[in-house]
Amino acid sequence: MNNLQTWYILKCNTGNCKIVPSEEVGDDGLNIIEQWGPFNSQEEAIAKRIGLIRSGKCQPH
Repeated sequence: MNNLQTWYILKCNTGNCKIVPSEEVGDDGLNIIEQWGPFNSQEEAIAKRIGLIRSGKCQPH
């Protein structure tokens, strides 16, 4: 894995948030409402997503 890769959390219009690498931001045609990041690791993004779910900003899958 490339150590320079960063990760983002994208909130879709469905209310769900997904974690994607920086190369995929804007590539899949989803209606993005909000985004958070960049994060230096996928683990850091996962921890942030858990916080967003707990605070009601994202829906769990």
